[in-house]
Amino acid sequence: MTIDLRSDTVTQPTPEMRRAMMEAEVGDDGYGEDPTVNRLQELAAEMTGKEAALFVTSGTQGNMVSLLAHCGRGDEVIVGDRSHTYLYEQGGMAQLGGIHPRVIPNRPDGTLDPEDILQAIRPDNIHFPRTRLVVLENTHNFCYGAPLTPEYTRDIGNLAHERGLKLHIDGARIFNAAVALGVDVRELTAPADSITFCLSKGLSAPVGSVVCGSRDFIEEARRVRKVLGGGMRQAGVIAAAGIVALTQMVDRLAEDHANARRLAEGLAQIPGFEVALERVYTNIVYVDVTTGATAAEVVQRAEEMGVRVLALGPYRIRAVTHYGITEADIDRALDIFDHIARQMIS
Repeated sequence: MTIDLRSDTVTQPTPEMRRAMMEAEVGDDGYGEDPTVNRLQELAAEMTGKEAALFVTSGTQGNMVSLLAHCGRGDEVIVGDRSHTYLYEQGGMAQLGGIHPRVIPNRPDGTLDPEDILQAIRPDNIHFPRTRLVVLENTHNFCYGAPLTPEYTRDIGNLAHERGLKLHIDGARIFNAAVALGVDVRELTAPADSITFCLSKGLSAPVGSVVCGSRDFIEEARRVRKVLGGGMRQAGVIAAAGIVALTQMVDRLAEDHANARRLAEGLAQIPGFEVALERVYTNIVYVDVTTGATAAEVVQRAEEMGVRVLALGPYRIRAVTHYGITEADIDRALDIFDHIARQMIS
């Protein structure tokens, strides 16, 4: 059986999710009449400490809905240069919203330097776009899955609000951050005017993300979701799995973090692979290949032997732990990588 560590999006629904989907009470969500969708949205809003929530098809759609609800054409968003919103959402803010990204560097821990944010805020001048929004990512995928702390998020929220800006958090893995930091997720979401999180990553649901914010914001977000083609009908069939995800799958994220640490520590002992153990924060492990082979060659060899990982650069690999991956799977994967390294070095 293949051990798939490419992403935590490859999870299979739990038996409880499949049962809930089969038995879901449904209605037309276009009219706001799907009771299961409504329960999911109420639960998500309560868990994140917001007034309301909106079920959307994906994290990309959730971020796009949020940016379009906050900004008009010609407005500007301050965003990190390694953020998912900037790198991996097809430039949607510009393509669909006419929104200009003001890109500043992410630090290695995923944060944005407050001074860089201040310098990026435009003065009121007819030559410049209007700065409307700051976007953070928590956990930060391409900064080693690093969690942003409540203190940092609060400081950036204060900075933004004092200058009349809004704060959006791309919280695709926000529950991983909360578990890793040992805090209630509301401590991480409180400073934000909007937050998205994925049900279909570490929480293991088959489909969907949720946008949370004030009631007025969610009403506007609902309009935006419609124009993006995200209006759904009997969506309770998939929302039911999201309810199970939020009620049963949050605490177990600690298992994924422990397995990621086990994988990282094992790989660090194999000649030909380098892992920055101090940067293994949650369920994401980045590995540098030093065998003389490329990352693509290692990925191909690993897949042939029963392990799937991603090449994210000429000599860099990413592995992500998730529901369905056990300690035994990690140990088997380590045996395979040890075998590959021995072959490639010799």
